[in-house]
Amino acid sequence: MSEYQNDIQAIATLKQRYGSGWDAINPESAARMRAQNRFKTGLDIARYTAAIMRRDMANYDADPSKYTQSLGCWHGFIGQQKLISIKKHFNSTDRRYLYLSGWMIAALRSEFGPLPDQSMHEKTAVPALIKELYTFLRQADARELGGLFRQLDAAEGAAKAALQEKIDNFVTHVVPIIADIDAGFGNAEATYLLAKQMIEAGACCIQLENQVSDEKQCGHQDGKVTVPHEDFLAKIRAVRYAFLELGVDDGVIVARTDSLGAGLTKQIAVTHEPGDLGDQYNAFLDAEEIAAAELKNGDVVIQRNGKLLRPKRLASNLFQFREGTGEARCVLDCITSLQNGADLLWIETEKPHIGQIGGMVKEIRKVIPNAKLVYNNSPSFNWTLNFRQQVYDGMKSRGEDVSAYDRAHLMSAEYDDSILAKVADERIRTFQADAAREAGIFHHLITLPTYHTAALSTDNLAKEYFGNQGMLGYVAGVQRKEIRQGIACVKHQNMSGSDIGDDHKEYFSGEAALKAGGKHNTMNQF
Repeated sequence: MSEYQNDIQAIATLKQRYGSGWDAINPESAARMRAQNRFKTGLDIARYTAAIMRRDMANYDADPSKYTQSLGCWHGFIGQQKLISIKKHFNSTDRRYLYLSGWMIAALRSEFGPLPDQSMHEKTAVPALIKELYTFLRQADARELGGLFRQLDAAEGAAKAALQEKIDNFVTHVVPIIADIDAGFGNAEATYLLAKQMIEAGACCIQLENQVSDEKQCGHQDGKVTVPHEDFLAKIRAVRYAFLELGVDDGVIVARTDSLGAGLTKQIAVTHEPGDLGDQYNAFLDAEEIAAAELKNGDVVIQRNGKLLRPKRLASNLFQFREGTGEARCVLDCITSLQNGADLLWIETEKPHIGQIGGMVKEIRKVIPNAKLVYNNSPSFNWTLNFRQQVYDGMKSRGEDVSAYDRAHLMSAEYDDSILAKVADERIRTFQADAAREAGIFHHLITLPTYHTAALSTDNLAKEYFGNQGMLGYVAGVQRKEIRQGIACVKHQNMSGSDIGDDHKEYFSGEAALKAGGKHNTMNQF
């Protein structure tokens, strides 16, 4: 017997127990409401989705073609429409997640207005968006199930049985969220407190980066400053304790390293003996050997192998790493994080290059054989130019004729129909599958695609509607496409919960219910 049928019987039993006072309660209506509200709390969601991620990680280890994907969403409605579309096109949500981008929180969800990605926004905005996203996903469940229940009431025979089976095997819109906690918004205690709020809101996976919290920069900007490993590991442990305290025992931690693009550190690591973790971190510093007599007022020096070394200190009081050490620092960051409680890695790179990513993963896997990555397929990359240049460089290295191309200007539309451009586009198309197979990438995400799609679609509408197309700019460019593509929100009253409200009115008031969905509702035109 299905859970739905079990609930009907359980509520009918309750009704008998409480006698005539419950005469107006319909057990089937109550069971429907229960089915439409499967997840009662954010912790229910976090436990459910953590299990999904752990299963997906194991499946990827067995078969790298089973990689996962997500798109960053900055509003609950955007996340909801994404999952509705995924279910419509693929009849499943398997291996499709949501990503919550700190960049989009800063740019779009701060009470200060648009801010740069420097952790200046209210940290409470992060759990607030997680809660909002899951509120909209749960409403999508309620809306779709409500439609199925109405069809069930009108159906007979085999059609009724088929609908009941669809209800019993309903695929929820609730999927894992990988949520960005930036650099932890303070010390380890602050990280722990914020992680708890994020988990309570529903996050099963938290992404944490190794930048200095009060110097945090976007991963694709200059001026990034990293912290010694022990500082970062304390925050990883803080997140793990938050998961364990709240009973999300298999919560997932993504350790992000920004070392590839970060040439600075705020602190010299504490070290107790040669070769320990602090000593390895300090070995990357840009330092000059000096004699004791050369010490100047205020100098900071470290002793290694009997020698005095003076690290290069900038006017900002930051210390500089040696050039060319970024990849080695990334590898050490990743190994150390996995050895101390992280589950997945994130290496922030300056370009989408499978060879570069795969080379680092190969080194990491010498120590941690099942190491795997979350990778940012970032809009900060010029994908067209990067891949055309990669193809150009490959052609040139093989001695092929590249005289028809100007490498610096390969973005030009004049090359769009060229063989080079077509090869580059095919590499972009297969990038995720290729990188999952060759570079250990378990999860591919785009951090802020819906930021760009919102801007692009609004630009197109504004150009047509305020131009000579007038109302046709909306009708032809938006509504007609919504109808023909079966976009759920073309029935925007239904999308906002009007039909759910009508169902409840009928449950609560019976024949006296004043419902909005009658024959005069213009939504019936669609």
